[in-house]
Amino acid sequence: MQASWMILASLFFATMSVCIKFAAPHFDTFELVFYRGLIGMAFMATLCKVQKVPLRTTIPMMHVWRSIIGVASLSAWFYAIAHLPLATAMTLNYMSGVWVAAFLIGGTLVMGRLQDAGKQGPIVLTVIAGFSGVIMILRPTIEQNQLFAGVIGLLSGLGAALAYMQVAALGRVGEPESRTVFYFSIGTTVVGGVVILFSGASAWTWPAALWLLPIGVLAALGQLSMTKAYSRGATLVVANLQYSGIVFAALYGLFLFGDQIPLIGWAGMALIIASGIAATALRSRALPRAPAEEH
Repeated sequence: MQASWMILASLFFATMSVCIKFAAPHFDTFELVFYRGLIGMAFMATLCKVQKVPLRTTIPMMHVWRSIIGVASLSAWFYAIAHLPLATAMTLNYMSGVWVAAFLIGGTLVMGRLQDAGKQGPIVLTVIAGFSGVIMILRPTIEQNQLFAGVIGLLSGLGAALAYMQVAALGRVGEPESRTVFYFSIGTTVVGGVVILFSGASAWTWPAALWLLPIGVLAALGQLSMTKAYSRGATLVVANLQYSGIVFAALYGLFLFGDQIPLIGWAGMALIIASGIAATALRSRALPRAPAEEH
């Protein structure tokens, strides 16, 4: 079930990206961040009310930390998109799965649990295989004058990994997923709003402005599904299944925008799917909850 939540989250985010592609000519990046957060905040507040989940939390600083690193990662990714080829920016951001694996295995080794690290070794290999599939699909390149932007893109993936682990930590202390997403939506709304105060807002044109609604709703649903996956599932497996978003995005590009997928791209998709299946199968045969995922 946790695997299904991550695949569903990837589908929501990929669909949201299609909507952003249509809205981008009419709104700048941080306007989209602002409206995405604002609509998502209203959506999640309504969901919390329906679920009778109070918005008040007893661990506000955990939410503050999750919002800070999440928004910082998002901003770094947008910077990388603006200064690097899109494929390169996407690849660097999707290194988050590799970072998650490094953090979990590194933490296990620091705590002296060599046996536990060995048990998770095969799953780590599936994460690396999945990331190799991402590279095969996107085929990133970087020029010498883009090294700074490349570092920022690398940091966006690192920040995303920290954010995902913080989401998992919130789930382990019993924080409802809907409330976690609500507070993150507040963070993106505040950052986007502050930037708009200085840069100004674009005039709304119809029907272009209608794309803002699905962007916000899909972002909220994607965050909610991703939060459920990281809160309830095996962290390494969920991190690997995140790569399915690249497959969905590539297929959207093929069917909606006429993008061509070369043979190596199809091979990359097959590798991502195979690594996800392998990670799930390996996890089901491992311990119910590996110690490396408890810190």
